[in-house]
Amino acid sequence: MAEKLKREGYSEEIRKKTGLIIDPYFSATKIRWILDHVKGAQEKAEQGKLLFGTIDSWLVWKLTDGKKHVTDYTNASRTMLFNIHTLKWDKDILKLLNIPEQMLPEVRSNSEVYGKTANYMFFGGNVPIAGMAGDQQAALFGQLALKPGMIKNTYGTGAFIVMNTGETPTTSNNNLLTTIGYGINGKITYALEGSIFVAGSAIQWLRDSMKLIKHAPDSEKAAYESKSENEVYVVPAFTGLGAPYWDAEVRGSIFGVTRGTNDKDIIKATLQSLAYQTRDVVDTMQKDSGIEIPTLRVDGGASNNNYLMQFQADILNTKIERAKTLETTSMGAAFLAGLAVGYWKNVDEIKHIFMVGQAFEPKMGQNEREKLYAGWQRAIKATRVFVHGE
Repeated sequence: MAEKLKREGYSEEIRKKTGLIIDPYFSATKIRWILDHVKGAQEKAEQGKLLFGTIDSWLVWKLTDGKKHVTDYTNASRTMLFNIHTLKWDKDILKLLNIPEQMLPEVRSNSEVYGKTANYMFFGGNVPIAGMAGDQQAALFGQLALKPGMIKNTYGTGAFIVMNTGETPTTSNNNLLTTIGYGINGKITYALEGSIFVAGSAIQWLRDSMKLIKHAPDSEKAAYESKSENEVYVVPAFTGLGAPYWDAEVRGSIFGVTRGTNDKDIIKATLQSLAYQTRDVVDTMQKDSGIEIPTLRVDGGASNNNYLMQFQADILNTKIERAKTLETTSMGAAFLAGLAVGYWKNVDEIKHIFMVGQAFEPKMGQNEREKLYAGWQRAIKATRVFVHGE
């Protein structure tokens, strides 16, 4: 269905309205599939007897015993149905896909009281439900990246880079997603997002499939012990390449192997691939936004790896700030909820809570940095040529 929409020429219209690339990853085509394949679904949706929601909608629905059917700006902006400029469900896209608007949740801000829990929840109390955001946007808020140009990277199974672009949406010419970062107190802050498919899962591959390490933290020690001169490149495209390439057909590859290459060299090159992919996205964000990026704030499991963080600083030529509390998604959700119920009066009161655990300054020379990155770009090109031809 997504391919059909592309063939029929709707890519640009949907991109302009939603900020998203047409992809089955988002909700719109999944809803249409359900309405087509579940008996009676279309009729029930038109009658208001079948509702759609993202996971946040489902949680609020359950916690309020079905009294509230709501979502927030950030989650709505991931459905491919929400107009990020008008802040409403887009009637043209709904008509195109024949999705009844009455099945969709009410869209609210990220920091307000949406309702209270039902009496039988939480020891009989009516607890306010007050903060709602998508996980990456919550992490952006949790990192207090509240000014244009502030940027964070969450190194999880994949890596998710989000840049605050301010009150005006920035349209990417290089396959990044334009989205809503957060909306509070009647003000919308927009963001650019780039998703990397394989990050921490590459370290899992070293451990579980290749048996090169016993535990994920062992990769740091191995990388420091490697004697290679960074001539080995691992392209961990196990499930394709994400932003800014969006190439689902390519697969992983290794370049630069010699008779002397050993397990530690492969481990180091795999860690470096996370940093190279991050630079791909960060460079693209700078190009699209025209905003200089002085610092990259990081969180997520792989950000504990000091070798990776130093190499990230080196290859970006940018200071890296690792949050003292790595669970920044949870912090962001807590900040949004606390602001909504008056625990904090304003954002200024929470700024002192965020603390940098460790900073990494770039140490690599410019010539070496650009030489290494040029090698990565050749490795990406060769990987794609192998699948697609010249």
